[in-house]
Amino acid sequence: MVGVTGQQRRHVHLTHWGAAEIESDGCRLTSVRPWREDPAPSRILENLAAAHRHPARIGQPHIRQGWLEHGPGAAARGSDAFVPVSWAMALDLLAGELRRVYDTYGPDGVFGGSYGWASAGRFHHAQGQLHRFLNCLGGYVRSVNTYSFGTSQVLLPHVVGDVSLVMAGATSWSVIAEHTDLLVAFGGLSPKNSAVASGGIGRHTMAPALASAVARGCRLVSVSPLRSDTDASLGAEWIAPVPGTDVALMLALCHVLDSEGLADRRFLDRYTVGYPRFAAYVRGDADGVPKTPEWAAALSGIAAGRIRALARQMAAARTLVTVSWSLQRAQHGEQPVWLGLVLAAMLGQIGLPGGGFGHGYGSSGDTGNPRRMFAPRFPQGANGIDSYIPVARIADMLLQPGAAYDYDGQRRRYPDVKLVYWCGGNPFHHHQDLARLREAFARPQTVVVHDPFWTATARHADIVLPSTMSVERDDMGVGSGDSTLFAMPQLVEPHAQARDDYVTFAALADRLQVEKVFTEGRTGRQWLHHLYGQWRSDLKAAGHEMPSFEEFWASESLQIPVPDPGQVLLSAFRRDPGRFALSTPSGKIEIFSATIDSFGYPDCPGHPAWLEPSGWLGGHPSRHPLQLVANQPRRRLHSQLDVGSYSQEGKIRGREPVAMHPDDAAARGITDRSCVRIFNDRGSCLAGVTLTEDVRPGVVQLSTGAWYDPDPGDPSFCRHGNPNVLTADRPSSALSQGNTGQLTMVEIEPYAAVPPEVSVHRPPQTAALLARSSPQADRLLVGRRRKTGVHVSGVTLTMEAVTTSGQAVLAHIEIGPLSHAEASALLGRPVAGPVTLAELYAMRSGHILARSEETGTGLYL
Repeated sequence: MVGVTGQQRRHVHLTHWGAAEIESDGCRLTSVRPWREDPAPSRILENLAAAHRHPARIGQPHIRQGWLEHGPGAAARGSDAFVPVSWAMALDLLAGELRRVYDTYGPDGVFGGSYGWASAGRFHHAQGQLHRFLNCLGGYVRSVNTYSFGTSQVLLPHVVGDVSLVMAGATSWSVIAEHTDLLVAFGGLSPKNSAVASGGIGRHTMAPALASAVARGCRLVSVSPLRSDTDASLGAEWIAPVPGTDVALMLALCHVLDSEGLADRRFLDRYTVGYPRFAAYVRGDADGVPKTPEWAAALSGIAAGRIRALARQMAAARTLVTVSWSLQRAQHGEQPVWLGLVLAAMLGQIGLPGGGFGHGYGSSGDTGNPRRMFAPRFPQGANGIDSYIPVARIADMLLQPGAAYDYDGQRRRYPDVKLVYWCGGNPFHHHQDLARLREAFARPQTVVVHDPFWTATARHADIVLPSTMSVERDDMGVGSGDSTLFAMPQLVEPHAQARDDYVTFAALADRLQVEKVFTEGRTGRQWLHHLYGQWRSDLKAAGHEMPSFEEFWASESLQIPVPDPGQVLLSAFRRDPGRFALSTPSGKIEIFSATIDSFGYPDCPGHPAWLEPSGWLGGHPSRHPLQLVANQPRRRLHSQLDVGSYSQEGKIRGREPVAMHPDDAAARGITDRSCVRIFNDRGSCLAGVTLTEDVRPGVVQLSTGAWYDPDPGDPSFCRHGNPNVLTADRPSSALSQGNTGQLTMVEIEPYAAVPPEVSVHRPPQTAALLARSSPQADRLLVGRRRKTGVHVSGVTLTMEAVTTSGQAVLAHIEIGPLSHAEASALLGRPVAGPVTLAELYAMRSGHILARSEETGTGLYL
């Protein structure tokens, strides 16, 4: 709906962290409550109302001052002031720059990977909108895989099959609640992570399912250095190994199963390949080191007796082995995932109700939801090129164009990107070594960002366009692993001059002569009708009748069919491994992968193995002796809505809290809720301390997501508490090139000085700029109340500068159509007949010399 000012509105609305019943007065959100059908709602919903009209919202388009004055590639990106401009000016400039880059460098010069969760919604999905637009221009350099589980996305197809088989096909929570006797969770079952799911989640099911399982008698074992990685109310046994040693612990469990005859050899012979070679390694035949519980105890800090007893307990019960996504976000992150699968295979319970293997329980709210049928989807078109990078290698690509790298058996080269286009994401949240990323973001000629907020990424852009939030537009939403499709009518008017990304891209497409291809002649609301109608027809053809769009829109939600509510991972494969063979080379679970082995990567051999990380507590570091766990935050999704009330209530002295064991704090003279400096050789940040015995001694925990607030003189120092100034930007292995942001070594000291102000939640510095220099004109300098004329190839501009709120702005430009001589002089080639400025722009886009904020007219050179 449009023009909702002054109208009371109430509707259920979907977010990544749950559905909410929202009320508004048409301008502000007056009430945000959890959806009444959600059994375990998340308090992250409380961030929404406070963030909606926060000063950190972007109110109008902005152009970086240096880019306007000196053109693409100008210095000072990330520290420069921004110039607020009209939509017409911003779109004209951006269209001209896109035409220049595509004409000069082709699609290989444009990076549109634009990784990030954006907002919930099937149509207004920022990355989908961007990708469709760039595909209309010829394509773009894309990214593959995710920061969440990118290592697993490369590994799993080699050893068990398509990653969606493991994720979307995971054994359902209802089956676990009924059948699992022992659940051993490597990385825990985090309640905070299960609060969120990509695309949204209607009903949070993990907490009630686990409560039901425990009430039936299921035992939980949480293997993590953080007690909070499993809900305390479930009474789980807490095993706290040294971070990064889960692999050693798993190998010792395998050793016990093998040496005591507890491994299911019938299952291994029928459903797997490569066990004898792996068993030789476990026994020490291959390297002379038996992987006994005593060997693992020396590495992990877990008593050998407890390891041996746990292996026997796992063999005696219906056991589910789960591995969280967090474990693969580390150096050699393939190993714990692969070993979790091998351990489950040795138990022989894969494909049985309540037993087997799982990857992602407690990492996302939709893992454990049974697979639904397809949902409406906005088509992105075809990319004209096949150029990509692993998503976590963005800084390497920008810093080392043309450099060679290994990836999944290939030898590839980084493209030479000139323009970066980012919508709905914040790499200055999820990437590692932010000082290095900041250096990388200085390399492209132009960076474009769409966002509702002045995030760190927006502050490192040249052209910033304000986007609406999901409550400010019509949409429909369903999570990628959820079965409830929500109608999402607009609840409030857009903030200031914010626009839907679809409207923005349609206007750009019009300027670039691809508007018909991009929009197909539809408005946003017409697209919703079309997408729903097409989906409804497809479901009807599959035997499922769904209501009309009008009926759906008048309701709050509907249920997408779920073929098998009681799904069990790999049950069909277990029932008939010939008919339902896996997509691996052997058609079976590959304990030893000949394919991976053939790549010859020292950091990822052909079977799972213990590979000592380059930095960990077992290395007995002296300068940075604490191991930092940089995990996901409890009070927000990633960095989204960090300005919200629930997120801000968790800060300590305005900083992100760092959890620390009292013994470690006492040894450093650190007190509870004091301000500290966390540092290593890569960077440093400030944080507020919370003392707790729920972290293993020697381990500290600082969540990601605090908006990066670099010190002006030192970008490696974050005043707000973003741990990614400390983490290393190195790949998990040459196989996956996944990120390793979960763990790093640090030291912590009291911060005795007055902490500097956190400024990132305010808009950046702005400046007024009326015109810029060009090869064809002298620089146009306009002062307060100063009239100036400039002669450019026979064209005279007369303008006046006035002062509004202390800033100089352009009042007017008086200029008529250009004669053929004037236009010819400007273009450097003959032009027949007089032309308007718009016609001249169509002939040659470039840089604006001057622009009227009142009339929207301007002269381009």
